[in-house]
Amino acid sequence: MWDRMGADKQERNTIVHSFNRNFAKRADGNPNTLAFVASPELVTALAIAGDLTFNPLTDTLTNEKGEQVKLDPPVGDELPTKGFAVEDAGYQAPAADGSKVVVDVKSDSKRLQLLYPFAAWEGTDLKGLRLLIKAKGKCTTDHISMAGPWLKFRGHLDNISNNMLIGAVNYYNEKTDSVKNQLTGEYGPVPATQRAYKAAGIGTIVIGDENYGEGSSREHAAMEPRHLGVRVVMVKSFARIHETNLKKQGMLALTFANKEDYNLVQEDDSIDVIGLTSFTPGKSLQLVLHHADGSTHTIEANHSYNQQQIEWFKAGGALNVIRSQALGKA
Repeated sequence: MWDRMGADKQERNTIVHSFNRNFAKRADGNPNTLAFVASPELVTALAIAGDLTFNPLTDTLTNEKGEQVKLDPPVGDELPTKGFAVEDAGYQAPAADGSKVVVDVKSDSKRLQLLYPFAAWEGTDLKGLRLLIKAKGKCTTDHISMAGPWLKFRGHLDNISNNMLIGAVNYYNEKTDSVKNQLTGEYGPVPATQRAYKAAGIGTIVIGDENYGEGSSREHAAMEPRHLGVRVVMVKSFARIHETNLKKQGMLALTFANKEDYNLVQEDDSIDVIGLTSFTPGKSLQLVLHHADGSTHTIEANHSYNQQQIEWFKAGGALNVIRSQALGKA
């Protein structure tokens, strides 16, 4: 799906498939590809005919004898008559002692990369965060971590992070993949701008609209911002699964107590998150917006963290907690 010939020419074309949903650029990275979802039977009929206008109920095809023939209606069992019995389930039990197991991945691999633990919280409030992007309108997991040609990098966190938020619309210029780098004053791609902040040791914040992160439960949509140094995602409202995914990666997932405060965030803001040293369930945090003209706004930030999820944040992610617990039992 993501290796279609000629997609780079961005020609207008059509795909008819029997799976997944239709988002711009999802199938092959081409914004001019129109994708339609149909039943497997209809997709098969269109593939045989090679004609989008073909109607298998009424139209005919020419066979090898030159005869006009119609496709037989599809038939089959709705469920396997012998059930789903499988002799080889494909399961391979782990080694009894995994301490000697080495996962060897080439350092120059473009598609595979070992994961390393994210850093634990430093124990202080977050000061001097820069605004990476203020996303306007719908921002799904496909906007945050686009599929299509990027799927070949799903095993390489750093490479797939080059698609981070490239589909999100920047509130300030109505463009995608174009945000202001506060270090240079220039506009550039979101991932490159975030990498510049990371190299400078500067944390960032992403501001979002309603139902941020809706769509598939794509873990990369949370892992990529975490990997590149985004510390906080604050929105009017979250899609539930994405909010949980952010928590699992040790990030701050916050919502505006007053949704109108979304409008107070300015492009050149420096932002502080206050209250983390007493981070507890049910107790809101504060964001201090330091504007370029010297003025400030303090706004209330709600969260839905329970005590276990707060421990994820402090440890730098849920996997870090699991690791420490496993080592403690060893």
